[in-house]
Amino acid sequence: MTWEPGRLDDQRHLAEADPGGMLLAVASSAAQVRTGHRAAVEAGVDRLAGLGRPRAVVVAGMGTAGLTGDILAAVCGNGVPAPIVTLRSYQLPGWVGATDLVIAVSATGDEDETVSVAVQAVRRGCALLAVCPPGSPLEAVAVQASALHVPVRAEGQPRANLWLLTIPVVAAASALGLVTAGPEVFERVAAILEDIAHRCRPSSESFINPGKSLALDLAESIPMIWGSSPVACAAARRLASQLNESGKYPAIFGELPEAGHNQVAALEGPLAERDIFADEAGPTLRLVMLRDVEEHPQVTRQRETALRLATDRDVPVSELTAEGVHPLERLATLIGLADYAGTYLALGYDVDPTPVATITELRTRVSQ
Repeated sequence: MTWEPGRLDDQRHLAEADPGGMLLAVASSAAQVRTGHRAAVEAGVDRLAGLGRPRAVVVAGMGTAGLTGDILAAVCGNGVPAPIVTLRSYQLPGWVGATDLVIAVSATGDEDETVSVAVQAVRRGCALLAVCPPGSPLEAVAVQASALHVPVRAEGQPRANLWLLTIPVVAAASALGLVTAGPEVFERVAAILEDIAHRCRPSSESFINPGKSLALDLAESIPMIWGSSPVACAAARRLASQLNESGKYPAIFGELPEAGHNQVAALEGPLAERDIFADEAGPTLRLVMLRDVEEHPQVTRQRETALRLATDRDVPVSELTAEGVHPLERLATLIGLADYAGTYLALGYDVDPTPVATITELRTRVSQ
């Protein structure tokens, strides 16, 4: 597979190389926000307020569903009165008990890991909220336990339904008083995602299309993607996973300040060097910095210094800045762009962005 940037402005290629409609799925993000909020309201997530504030909130999910936990923690911020933990595992930690809330999230409702955690939560007497499709094994656990269930009908690949899964989780946290996020916030997020969809539409040429421009930057490099705040870190993880799943492309995720204690050393390694005399250029490192308006002062200094270190060593740099007032809005500005970039990178390599055959094969082999 070879990278051909001209493919990104070839409308016929973009249509034929994306038979699963991943670009259309990404463009549906705003609709997912509104649908997810409506599903949460109709399911009665406001009833969670009657349970009182939990000692802790555990968000259980795999892949994109797991990212909803990271997003919730980022949106609630460091001042949240109850810890928010993301669990990507089969086993509920031993400290979780009857005073805690477990939110089990799944686009399919049949992941063994998430169903297992939900069953354990019920046995321990935890409050349970399930966000999953109706008729799924996870819904059955919730129904049997008389727990709250938000029915969501995901379409296509699970990763294409991030906002559909995320909004009910944030709405639940709002009902518990852990974050302020009413209908007006969700509508502003939807408007942001609509604007990104317009600017990143396939017919918009690369030189003015931010999604295509980011894909052009990332192509033929090894992206090292860092976030400078919880909001930026959640978006950085999303960008890396989108490159992995849609582009079938390697990417490294990191967060400051931790990345300054390990990953920064890659700036002096073999992938940071470019041989201008080589017959064929090999992949080189690229530092991708996702930044936020809410950074710790020392993290800001680390971010600025790391960018200078990369520039001094001729390592290419891409820097993206979150915009907006509410943290969910700022997340949308970064994640909306990340989703388009991952899809366009796949199409520039003539890779179908929808199927994930190796993930399916792994799960099939493990279940045998």
